[in-house]
Amino acid sequence: MGAIEDVYEDLEADVSEEEFREAVQEKVEQMGGLADEETAAMLIAHELNEGEVDTVADIEPGMEEVKFLAKVVSIGELRTFDRDGEDAEGRVINVEAADETGTVRLAFWDEQAESVAEGDLEEGQVLRVAGRPKDGYSGLEVSVDKAEPDDAEIDVQPGEGTTVDALTMGQSGVSVSGLVLETESVRTFDRDDGSEGRVANFLLGDETGRVRVTLWDDRADRVEELDAGTAVEVVEGYVREREGDLELHVGEEGAVEEVDEEVDFVPETDPIDGVEMDQRVDLAGVVRSADPKRTFDRDDGSEGQVRNVRVQDDTGDIRVALWGEKADKEIAPGDEVFVADAEIQDGWQDDLEASAGWRSTVVVLDENTGAGAAAPAAGSSGTGGANGESGDTADTGLGAFTGDGGADDSGEADDSGAASDGADTADEGDGASGAAATGGAAATGVVEFTGTVVQTGEPVILDDGEETMEVATDETLTLGQEVTVRGPVEDDRLDAEDMF
Repeated sequence: MGAIEDVYEDLEADVSEEEFREAVQEKVEQMGGLADEETAAMLIAHELNEGEVDTVADIEPGMEEVKFLAKVVSIGELRTFDRDGEDAEGRVINVEAADETGTVRLAFWDEQAESVAEGDLEEGQVLRVAGRPKDGYSGLEVSVDKAEPDDAEIDVQPGEGTTVDALTMGQSGVSVSGLVLETESVRTFDRDDGSEGRVANFLLGDETGRVRVTLWDDRADRVEELDAGTAVEVVEGYVREREGDLELHVGEEGAVEEVDEEVDFVPETDPIDGVEMDQRVDLAGVVRSADPKRTFDRDDGSEGQVRNVRVQDDTGDIRVALWGEKADKEIAPGDEVFVADAEIQDGWQDDLEASAGWRSTVVVLDENTGAGAAAPAAGSSGTGGANGESGDTADTGLGAFTGDGGADDSGEADDSGAASDGADTADEGDGASGAAATGGAAATGVVEFTGTVVQTGEPVILDDGEETMEVATDETLTLGQEVTVRGPVEDDRLDAEDMF
C-alpha cells in the first residue's frame, strides 16, 4: 500500500479515494515541489478533517468552519437586499436542515441562492455542508460555502415536529405542540436604535416537559388570545438560552396556532417535605390559606408586590411567595395549584419557603385546565405512570396532576425578604367562619384557622392579622410561632384535634 493509500485509510472525512488523489496532486503542484505526495496527502487530510463534526448538535457559533451532514426539511423564499456601499443587489435564501440531534438554518447566498430557488435543492435531500456558523437572528445559522448531495441516511422527516425534551440550543425552524400552562402580559422595551420593542411570554408543556416561549414584537399580542389549557403548536420557532434554561422564541417568521388535538402534560413534582435550601423545585397541592397582596418599595424606588399562600400535598405544607404579576392571580383556599421552578429560601422563623419569581410558573387548576382528577402522590408523574401501566382511569392534560404535583420583574432577588417580615406574613383565615375549611368540614362544625401565636398557656391565642382565635391544645407553643389548627369550635374556642 502506497503513502497516499495509507493516509486515505486513516481519513475520517467522507470523500472518495479518487477525489482525494486529485486533491493531493493539486497540492503537490501548488507547493512547487516543496512537498512530496505523502506530505501533500497529510496536508489534505488535515484540511478535510478540520471542522468535521459528527452531528448538528455539535455545531457551535464560535467555530471558524464546520462540515457536516444534514437533511433538508424546508426551503424558504428567495430574498434580495442592498449591500452597503455596493451597487450590486444581494440575494439570500434560508434552508432548514436537520439530523437526528437537531436542526440548523443554512444561508445560501447570491448564485447559490438562485440555484436553490430554481429547484436545484429539494426537501428530503441529504447534503454534505461546509460553511461558517454564527449566532443568527433566529438562532444557529451556517453561512454555506459548499453544499453537495450525499447518499447518507438521516432519519428525519420533512415537516415533522419535535418535543420539548428534544430542544437544543441553536435550533431554528422548530415546531412543537403542547398545552398553554400560563400566560404573561405584553411588555415594552427600548431598543438601542431608539425604537420600541414588544415581548410576551407563555409556558408550553407536552408529555416530555415544559418550555418558556417568548413572542417578539407583532407576535407578542398573540398571548392575549391564549388561555391556560389551550392546545397550540409553535411554528418556526428558534431556541435560545437564558439563565441556564432553554427558551423557544417566536419572531416574524414564526406563529402560535391553536390545534384540535389532545396533548398530555403530566409532570413529576417534588414532595414538599423533601425540599432543601437553594433548590429549584416543582410543587403541586391544595391551597390551605392565602394572604392579601402586599406592596413594598424596592431599593431603586419602584414598587413591588408579593402575596403569600400556603400549599399542602400529602407529605407536608410550605409557604409560597408569589412575586410581581403572580401576586395578582386569583387564588383562594381550596384551589389546587401547580408551582414550577420555585426557589427554596429561608422564610420567617427559619422555616423554608418557596419563592415564585419571574422564572417560575403558577397554574391554578380549574375547569379550564382540567382540574378535578384524583391527585397522584407527590414525586409521581400521574395516575397512569410513564410506562403506560394502567391503574385507575387516568386523566390527561393538566387535570392529571390536580392536587399534586422578556422584561423581568426586576429586583426579584432583593425582594425575597419582603415575604417574611413578621406578622404580616400570617396566613389568611377567617376564624370560626371556617373559610379555610374544605370538603365536609364546615358542615360538621370543624374549622381550620392559621395564625401567629400571640399568647401561650391556657388558652393559646392565634392572630391572623384580622382577628384572633382561642385554641385549646396540649401542644407546647412559642410566641411568634405560626401554626394551623383544625377542630370543632365551642363557645368561641377551637378544640385543636390537628395542629401543623
